[in-house]
Amino acid sequence: MLYVFGFEKICVVLGDLYFVDPAPLKGQEGAEHGVRLELRVIVPGDQKESIYAATPIAVDQPIWRADFLEAVGGKPFDRTHHHPAFTGGAPSHRVFDRALSADPLGWLENKLGDLDGLLAEAKFPAETAGPRDAAQLRTAAPEIVAATSRLLDRVRGGELGNSPDPDAPIELDGQWQLVRSGWL
Repeated sequence: MLYVFGFEKICVVLGDLYFVDPAPLKGQEGAEHGVRLELRVIVPGDQKESIYAATPIAVDQPIWRADFLEAVGGKPFDRTHHHPAFTGGAPSHRVFDRALSADPLGWLENKLGDLDGLLAEAKFPAETAGPRDAAQLRTAAPEIVAATSRLLDRVRGGELGNSPDPDAPIELDGQWQLVRSGWL
């Protein structure tokens, strides 16, 4: 499932995720699932037909990411982290933050309330956002957090965040296999 909250020049996208990293860090072996949320640039396209035609929309360059992940069968939020920046499409390293671990959804709402801080941390110029983006994002933050919580409930309930092939082995001959399912 994919949610998009679009504003003037930025958007927040979130969706369920399941993956197995073939080269995990120590203690991060095995399947993970949960909700991935990204702050991205959004680009409206030109209407090419009539005034009634659908406007093309590109959810473009990633700016910042938060992963509300858990080991499959693990404890809630046991692998929750964020990536403060991207190089192209590649995220920076995982950052585990005590405040994030203590209150993941409260932490998210606070982060979404500080667009200028997120842009600065990601080394994006302030003009990446439109003049109304920060206020609109702050206003929508409770709705985004609620959507994140609902998705997490559906992942934990087994409805979302599942392996694309539940019968495929995630470890073969002592090697973790790359498995990934989700929009983000």
